[in-house]
Amino acid sequence: MKAQFKVHKAVFPVAGLGTRFLPATKASPKEMLAVVDKPLIQYAVEEAYAAGIREMIFVTGRNKRAIEDHFDTAYELEAELVTSGKDELMALLRSIKPDDMDCVYVRQPRALGLGHAVLCAERLVRDEPFAVLLADDLMIGDPPIMQQMTGLFGKHQCSILAVQEVPRNQTNRYGIVKGQAISSDLVNIEGLIEKPHPSVAPSNLAVAGRYILTPAIFDRIREQPRGAGGEIQLTDGIAGLLGNEPVLAYRYHGRRYDCGSKLGLLQASVVLGETHPELGREFAAWLKDRQKLSQAYIEDSLYWRQYDRQ
Repeated sequence: MKAQFKVHKAVFPVAGLGTRFLPATKASPKEMLAVVDKPLIQYAVEEAYAAGIREMIFVTGRNKRAIEDHFDTAYELEAELVTSGKDELMALLRSIKPDDMDCVYVRQPRALGLGHAVLCAERLVRDEPFAVLLADDLMIGDPPIMQQMTGLFGKHQCSILAVQEVPRNQTNRYGIVKGQAISSDLVNIEGLIEKPHPSVAPSNLAVAGRYILTPAIFDRIREQPRGAGGEIQLTDGIAGLLGNEPVLAYRYHGRRYDCGSKLGLLQASVVLGETHPELGREFAAWLKDRQKLSQAYIEDSLYWRQYDRQ
């Protein structure tokens, strides 16, 4: 009987420079940008934890110590909270890293692409299936997206990529899937192309920032030449798996916010702000009032423009 594997480890590639958010990311990692009251990396780690994953592997680079500090013990802060009797804040602080969760860090010495970042985690992953989560893709689902995917992995025991449909004119921003649908949510992948021009893209199914991969991916990445942008692309490595094992694309149930862009970060902040347990009602009311004021201003401006033309 074939062994049934579970996903116990998650890899978080966090070595990127975050140039789209300069100057905010000059001295602080983009993964530490906050959406309401939590940094992006914490949302990703919580998603992995909700999926039953307990070993979090961070592939870091220079100027990323803030991520390590965030998941470490802050003795001075905790002592101050205890002295002040702020038990709720103390519990919140300790919930960032539950006692049964391990955090491990490895450096990516050079920015050679997502595939190279994943390869840097090989010695820590070893011969186990593992998840990859890109923190600047903030993904919200019920159940969480990675939990949906680990459930599928338990059944299919093969690599699984989260995908979503994108406008055809945006295929050059993503890895694009070619394949045959085997259900309403699953596609058996026959090919992958990294950032194809819309005129040659095989579909508009784009790979989102969640993966479950078998350890065979490491040999494929190691053997492949550099791809798009002169980087070692994870998409190319996954494409190399196709001749030896099945790879599935999963149309996940949820919403993705591209928080690697300023617009996506703002959108996520508004949506999560409206549903925040403490601030949601007040914030939603403020947005509604602001919308009314904006509409009144537009109508007033149109009135006076019409008056001026008379």
